[in-house]
Amino acid sequence: MPRSIGVVVTEHIALGVVDENHVAGAVARYPAEGSGADQIRAMPADELIRVQADEIKALAEGDQIDVIGLAFPGIVRAGVIEDSPNLHQLKGFSVVSAMREALAARGIHARIAAFNDADVVASGIAARHGKLDQQVRVWTLGNGIGFGRYPVMEGIWEGGHIVVSLDPNERFCGCGGIGHLESIMGHRAMRLRFLDMEPDEVFAAARTGDPRCAEFVMLWHRALAAATASSIHMSGPGKFYITGPNAKFANLALLNRCVQEMVKMSPLQGYVFEIIPKIEEIALIGAVVNVRRSA
Repeated sequence: MPRSIGVVVTEHIALGVVDENHVAGAVARYPAEGSGADQIRAMPADELIRVQADEIKALAEGDQIDVIGLAFPGIVRAGVIEDSPNLHQLKGFSVVSAMREALAARGIHARIAAFNDADVVASGIAARHGKLDQQVRVWTLGNGIGFGRYPVMEGIWEGGHIVVSLDPNERFCGCGGIGHLESIMGHRAMRLRFLDMEPDEVFAAARTGDPRCAEFVMLWHRALAAATASSIHMSGPGKFYITGPNAKFANLALLNRCVQEMVKMSPLQGYVFEIIPKIEEIALIGAVVNVRRSA
């Protein structure tokens, strides 16, 4: 049978063969697990395509491929990465055309589409949890901050760039904007804010009572609560999933208290949070699901 392959590019490249709503076999990674964020950010766009095409060919193992779903951080529309603050080299890049050409040179012809990386996480959650008929929203917490939603809707939906602060000093967002959610919560932003501490050390110090770190941890949760409250006031209540490498920092009890301070209208009270610690396979599934459902 033809194979369907999902490809997700974030701090590294992850690829997998998707069979229905699960990944068949091992997930392929480039570079090796535990390394690669700096390498990916420094890699020219054409080289990124070459690496992905080679990995896809290896996964195909000579079989026919019918669907390839691609996912990248940033604004991705009509096969073009219009902007990607955390992968600057991809701005304006026609990724679907480039991938189609690279794969054709390797004898591979398939239906290809590209999506925002957080959106495919939302689609993967919907598929894995049998919620393809429901709205799914997810915050992805990593080097950048993503806001994914399923079903995919027309629009930008760059939720990580929601303005949550009017402080002109909140300028740590990768896009250069002031007061953005990513300026507070993004991994890169936290490292810039605490030049003497890594984010893990900041949250550990907060638990021991360090006042500077404890103040920031409260700001971190209030920022996520503010962005979530904005979504609730625009799209209604429901479940919000939290995932990504830095989901481990989320204190759901504290986050709920913060949201309760911001959402007061009774019809909007039915919201809940759930942490999903690992998303790689879910994102690969979502990339393929989005291609199939966009046909």
